[in-house]
Amino acid sequence: MNEELQKLFNSLIQIEHVSTTLYLAMSAYLGRLNFTGMAHWLRLQSEEERTHMLRLIDFVVDRDGTVQLNNLPAQPSNFGTPLETFQKVLAHEQFVTNSYRQAFNYVSQVDPQAAVIIQDFLREQIDEEAQAKTIIDRLRLAENNPSALLLLDQELGRRTTTVTPPAAG
Repeated sequence: MNEELQKLFNSLIQIEHVSTTLYLAMSAYLGRLNFTGMAHWLRLQSEEERTHMLRLIDFVVDRDGTVQLNNLPAQPSNFGTPLETFQKVLAHEQFVTNSYRQAFNYVSQVDPQAAVIIQDFLREQIDEEAQAKTIIDRLRLAENNPSALLLLDQELGRRTTTVTPPAAG
């Protein structure tokens, strides 16, 4: 694995590592507000981001590269209303999508095998952003109606799995 490619993958690993801690902090925050379903959804999202990070680490190691794990920034302890929290989720997912898009543009020209794994993550980002948008739309619809918020909270609490892209060839 050349140095530039290794640097790029380590950057993506760091993004997924930050995503893991960000969603865990959001989960703790909403749990403290007794939105236990939303907290559960975000906890599973944190676990999903961790699987992404591990998959990228495995790829670098399998290609005889060096993984560089950097310090993580401290996460906030307050994210506002549930709507504001999920708006931050969407903004973060859009940042992640853009990061993978930039990586794909470079990698597809220098290493087609590495491009496959990046493309898998880009495909998944479509769903990541769509889920966040749907939750935001429903939170807007619920506005300040406590019954609607609790119903949405219960629905999000039924999430049972994380989605992981298939392994790259």
